[in-house]
Amino acid sequence: MVNQTLSPEEKINSLGLSLKSMRKPVGNYVPYVKTGNLIYTSGQGVDEYHGKLGRDLDIEEGYLASRQSMLNLLSVIKHEIGELSKVKRIVKMLGFVNCTESFTDQPKVMNGASDLLVEVFGEKGIHARSAVGMAQLPNNTAIEIELVVEVEE
Repeated sequence: MVNQTLSPEEKINSLGLSLKSMRKPVGNYVPYVKTGNLIYTSGQGVDEYHGKLGRDLDIEEGYLASRQSMLNLLSVIKHEIGELSKVKRIVKMLGFVNCTESFTDQPKVMNGASDLLVEVFGEKGIHARSAVGMAQLPNNTAIEIELVVEVEE
């Protein structure tokens, strides 16, 4: 029996998920900037989850929202490099959570995105991370995430 390693795209599909087309910016900016072998993404929110964690959404819904935001980011990365197998390392994730003042489970919410990165990229997906609460995010999106990724030259 041949042990074939799945590509990141195949791993995403095996999880019952899929990448969509890259979302268009809603302002005067670009979705990413590549310099050298690093890609810095602009923040990606979600279309499916709106409102504040701790009032309109619970931790599980926040977890799913951060997973969806990460899929949006992976669509951006794929758009630039063609194949996600060219990702050398996920370097840093910055997660913003639209939440009430008393909500303190931002790390649990951002685990949705972090867990997905490890499921898709294995050790290459382990990353540095910040998870912060925000009073409001654009279009009342529940989540916004930025990513720094090292890619093969």
